[in-house]
This record gives sequence, structure tokens and C-alpha cells, in this order.
Amino acid sequence: TKSLSITPVEQPMVEKAQGDKVTLPCTFVLSEEDEGPLDIEWVLIPADNQKKEQIIILYAVDRIYNHYYSAMAGRLQFTNPDPRSGDGSLDILNLRATDTGTYQCKVKKAPGVQSQKIQLTVLVKPARTKCSIEGSQEIGKDVTLKCASQEGSPLLSYNWRRVSGRQELPATSMLNKNTGELILKNASQDYSGTYSCVASNRVGTDECSVELNVTPPINTAGIIAGAIIGTLLGLSVLAFLVFCCCKKHREKKYEKEVHHDIREDVPPPKSRSSTARSYIGSNRSSLGSMSPSNMEGYTKAPYSQVPSEDFERPPGQNATFAPSKVAAPNLSRMGAVPVMIPAQSKDGSIV
Repeated sequence: TKSLSITPVEQPMVEKAQGDKVTLPCTFVLSEEDEGPLDIEWVLIPADNQKKEQIIILYAVDRIYNHYYSAMAGRLQFTNPDPRSGDGSLDILNLRATDTGTYQCKVKKAPGVQSQKIQLTVLVKPARTKCSIEGSQEIGKDVTLKCASQEGSPLLSYNWRRVSGRQELPATSMLNKNTGELILKNASQDYSGTYSCVASNRVGTDECSVELNVTPPINTAGIIAGAIIGTLLGLSVLAFLVFCCCKKHREKKYEKEVHHDIREDVPPPKSRSSTARSYIGSNRSSLGSMSPSNMEGYTKAPYSQVPSEDFERPPGQNATFAPSKVAAPNLSRMGAVPVMIPAQSKDGSIV
């Protein structure tokens, strides 16, 4: 008897890039003897045999159920909205790397039952590919051009090409397609130009470029001499600044010392002897204008009344007066006008 049959797939292994859409085929032919209800289910077979199969979508009793597998929620659908037509193929949208696995299509219509497996591999395209130069870009040196992709599923392959000047690579170049390194031996100025690297795998490519500029060797002697001269100039400027700071500090210190000495060198107050001389001189002038008749009524002011509160001397500097060397004559006997003769003390003051 003829029963339900599933059309064999041409490629049981499918490779797709991340983010793409894939259609897993599952077409079938029903037999007149298959009278039971149609049941189509897709399951994900885990890599670990100890784990159970996971139903991801189901068609049963004329209804579609696609809520069984939360990791693919919203990304699963039957290719034909009506699987009863004989097409139970599955569409997976916006593929992810985690979608990689073995998928099985099961078709049941009693008494017929058939199934088919498809291996799906989701690959990541090369992305964020960066080019760089390692080594000195001097004539006669070995220069290494490096290329690496930050993202991408293996197996990645790298290929370098020259996009400016001569299109072919230099004759001395050595390329490693697995690591992405291009070694240029004994570089010359003819090697200068733009180089491009293409990273590729089975699902996509990515590209980057770098500019190589081979120059004559650098004059290291001149650089060393310049560094020495610059260092000496820097030390000279530093020494000059230190000298200026020290000089300014000394000037400020000298100004402070001079100001302190001036305040200490204040002239002393006037001596009592000078005040006394002024006081006696004024009295003597007034005596000279007196006549003998009113001389008797004059009373000499005692020395104790000489003002001294404003002219105090420091201790040990009180004036001493020597006694007069010439005695005053007896005016009453001579009947003459009295004359006062000043006497000079030892310190030169007049009494």
C-alpha cells in the first residue's frame, strides 16, 4: 500500500549568516489511505543526546501553535499559511548564532508517519576588521602589515592586495592567510602605497586598508645632539630662575633689617641741662633789666622748681653742677648793682 511520503532535501546541511532568513524545506505527499488528522511539528534536537527534543512550532487540528520555544518567539512561521497543501516548510527570521542545531520535521496522518532532519549552521560575518603596521617604516627594514577581524565565525581567511601604484604585491612579500600577516622584506621606497586586506568566511567579507610610507633612516646623531642642547638650555633657564629667586629673597631680607635698625636708632629726648639753661637764661635776661632798688624784692626761684617732667633723663645721666669758682661780692657793702656771673659745670652746662 502507498502511504505518506516526504520529499528528500537536496542539502541536508544549510549554512546561513547571522541576521539572515532561512527556509528549512519539508514538503510531503499524502496517500488516499491516510485518513487521520494531519499533524506537523518541528523539533530542535539538542547536541546533548541526554536532553529531550524541544518542540518549536506545531500544526494540529487546523491550528498553528508557535509559542513552545521562547528563544525563537516571533521569529518562526510556516512558509505556507495552510500546511494542508503539502508544504510544511519552516521559516526562521533574523537568525542568531544560538539558532545553530539540528531541526527535524515530523508529518503524521494516520496511519502514515514520516520525518526528515536538517542541520543548520548560523555563521557570523567578519566585522570590525582592523589593519595596522608593525615595525620601522625605513628603507632596508622588514615591515609587517597585520589584519584581524574582531567578529566572525571560523574559518576566517585573510588576503592582502595593493590598491595604489602597482597592483601586485612586492616580490619579497610573505602572506599568511590564516593569521592575516603580510611581511615585506628589505623594504624600499617603491613599497610605499595603500594596501587593503579582505577578511572572509563562508557567509561574508569585510575589508580594511592601511597606508605604508617607506622613508630614509632617521638621523639619530642629530636627534641626540638636539636632545643634549635642549637639556642644557633647560638647565640654564632653571639656574637663572633660581638665581633670580635667591636675589629677590636677599633684597627682601636686607630691607627688613634696615627698617628694623632705623626704628631702633631713635634720637634720645632733650637733656635736662639744656632745659635748665633755657630756663636760667630767660631769668637772667629779666634780671638784667632790674634796678638795684627792686633787687631786694626779687627772690630767686629754687632749682627744684625748674620744669623737668617733660625732659627726664635716663638713669645715670642726671646733670651735676660744679660750684661757682668766683664768689659773689657783698652787694650791700659795695653799694653797686649786683651782677650774676654764670659758672660752668663739668659737663659744659651753665649754672
